[in-house]
Parts: sequence; structure tokens; C-alpha cells
Amino acid sequence: MLGNLLGGFIIIIVGVNLLPTVANQTKGTQDSGNITGATSTIVGLIPLFYALGLLSAGVAITVSGLRNAGVM
Repeated sequence: MLGNLLGGFIIIIVGVNLLPTVANQTKGTQDSGNITGATSTIVGLIPLFYALGLLSAGVAITVSGLRNAGVM
């Protein structure tokens, strides 16, 4: 139980610290001028999907740890 909870928190902490790097890289890609139109819009959504994936992974690991402990 404690391992799953700790793992969930570590995933969230590391992922949140990497989020600005992901956002800067996607912004740099958009500003380079090589990407235009709909592709630029899709590339702009990468940080959003990264954050959603990070959130869902952290929540899933934490919930599974709580279920194994009998809390939920």
C-alpha cells in the first residue's frame, strides 16, 4: 500500500517538474516556423495531454494502492 502511494506521488512530482520543459519544447517547435496550420494547433495541445496522462497515471496508482489496503 505505502509503495503504491509513494510511487503515485513520485510520478506526480517528477511529471510536474518536467511539465515546463515539455511546454518550452512545444513552444519552441511552434515558433520555429516549420509547423503551420492545424499541425501547430495539435502540437500546442501536447502539454495538455501530457498533464492529463500524468494526472491519470498518478491517480490510478494511488487508487490501486488504497484498494489493496482496503480503504476504498
